Amino acid sequence: MKDLIAKRYVKALVDGRDLSSVTLISEKLSEVSKAFSSDKFNSILASSDINEVEKTKFVLSIIDNADKSLENFINLLGEKRRLDIIPQVAFELKTQIAKMNSSYVGTVYTNKELSKNYISSIEEQFSKKFNVKLSLSQNVCDYDGIKVDIDGLGVEISFSKDRLKTQLINHILKAV
Repeated sequence: MKDLIAKRYVKALVDGRDLSSVTLISEKLSEVSKAFSSDKFNSILASSDINEVEKTKFVLSIIDNADKSLENFINLLGEKRRLDIIPQVAFELKTQIAKMNSSYVGTVYTNKELSKNYISSIEEQFSKKFNVKLSLSQNVCDYDGIKVDIDGLGVEISFSKDRLKTQLINHILKAV
């Protein structure tokens, strides 16, 4: 639910602004987002003893050199009692900036370390395929195969040994 609300706020923030001002707002909101990892910060925002105006001032005190539009945005969130969606707004804003730049970040999941050349080859192929700038990181886990996940594009491509075995067995059984 918070995701949908955050997307509406991000659409309003991005609408009519150039890339540099959206990037600046994103950086400032990311600063505030980091504060949400603190239990003390969350307890202050959740406290019923502190009114919404004080909570808004508290959040604004974290931001260095906030421009007027960002101050108005934080004040609006405070009035609507939605200061808790700032991390989702920051995440969605980063996604929108990636779309504006046509640059995305993805992850390659495998069960063993792949060479840098292989990762860069995958980056190059997907960049050509989707006509974007792509940067891939590697996550070595227990996935038996290879999976490429590109969040901003909504792309997930995987090859699993178990799935291949199952499809091969089904194909053989159908042929017999």
